[in-house]
Amino acid sequence: MVLTDVKKGQKVQIVDITNVNALIRRRLIDLDVVEGTMVKIKRVLPFGGPFTLEAGGQLFGIRRREAKMIEVSY
Repeated sequence: MVLTDVKKGQKVQIVDITNVNALIRRRLIDLDVVEGTMVKIKRVLPFGGPFTLEAGGQLFGIRRREAKMIEVSY
């Protein structure tokens, strides 16, 4: 399953971020979002907009096209 399959308010664990662009992956690692991290979907904007995620007490946004490349599990 990928991050875009998750509904608002659900909490999932990151399984794989290796398919994401290297610059985006580096930014996720800087935010301490790596394999094994639990993230919660806080907001999903309509019309193909970005996701707002919470991990480790911090909020950050990610584009839908990058979210489609992040594998997660419940």
